Amino acid sequence: MVKKVRHPCVAGFFYDSNPEGLRRQINGCFTSPLGPGRLPKLNPQGPRVVKGMVVPHAGYMYSGPVAAYAYLNLASDGNVDTVVIIGPNHTGAGTGISIMVEGVWRTPIGEVEVDEEVANSIWRTSKLIAIDEEAHVGEHSIEVQLPFLIYTYGPRFKIVPICMMLQEFEASLDTGLSIAKAIKGRNVVVLASTDFTHYEPHTVAKDKDEKAIRAIIELDAKKLMETVREYDITMCGYGPVGAMLIAAKELGATRADLLKYATSGDVTGDRRQVVGYASISVY
Repeated sequence: MVKKVRHPCVAGFFYDSNPEGLRRQINGCFTSPLGPGRLPKLNPQGPRVVKGMVVPHAGYMYSGPVAAYAYLNLASDGNVDTVVIIGPNHTGAGTGISIMVEGVWRTPIGEVEVDEEVANSIWRTSKLIAIDEEAHVGEHSIEVQLPFLIYTYGPRFKIVPICMMLQEFEASLDTGLSIAKAIKGRNVVVLASTDFTHYEPHTVAKDKDEKAIRAIIELDAKKLMETVREYDITMCGYGPVGAMLIAAKELGATRADLLKYATSGDVTGDRRQVVGYASISVY
């Protein structure tokens, strides 16, 4: 049976569309002065203690070095069978919370299959998640993670893509609990794709983002959402992060570490209007 293919929508824009060029670009994210300074090496005997991650999703020239910290950490933690990737909906297309339960996602450096069993289990458990492909067609927040994941793991994993337009606490709670139930006992990591403050001065962005990051480090999804509202933090994926935290805690997570924070101003030198990026690991 021929599987449906989700074609990349931001290749050649957010990241290089040429396979060799893309691998060089990802190499450069790891070795960048803002990156971890070394390339990842997959540890087949890794401890597999990482339950969830927060990873940015801007163009690789801006957020790639910060994202590299997350993928270095994942590589050292060992192989995974499936990555559940939760991203915000920037386009407004599709349903409130959209999951794909079949098909493959194509990238310039390979294809990744949707884990049909896990995806259908999440969908059946949830009261809010709908099977919907429209939300995914033009959305970048999940797509930009895939070349990094293929670079890190090779072709040895599957994905479950979930795109959230609804980001209230109840939406995150339903999504997170549904994911936890579906993946309990499986070798799965939950990745929340988000950028932090958008288009404010560097010092303002850093101050606001520190407040949001503190709530994430405390594994407190509700506090994160209250903090985002109270301080008017233009974090695009607080719902996905909340869902990841809820799932991770259900699966036994007890702590989180900030791996790296930077802004686009650290890349460009222009700190007047920046976007904040963070990589955070939940264990």
